[in-house]
Amino acid sequence: MADLDYNSQIENVAKLMEQDKVSPDEQDPQKFEKYHEYAKQNYNMNDDAAVQLIYEALLYLKLKNSDSADPMQDGDKFGVGFS
Repeated sequence: MADLDYNSQIENVAKLMEQDKVSPDEQDPQKFEKYHEYAKQNYNMNDDAAVQLIYEALLYLKLKNSDSADPMQDGDKFGVGFS
């Protein structure tokens, strides 16, 4: 899949999460069921790919809402593993 398409999918799911006022720090899997089904149906994804998309959308929201997050400096805060 092209990176631009995947990035667009991440943004679309993130927008849905914003509309529903889902916190980027949310960890309850039941709250993600709506987005999981959305990704599977709209993007023809399997379960694992849909879960990955949801987590990347949460990371996107976390970075987007941060005042000065630099993933290379603060990556460990997001579980990315940069140090």
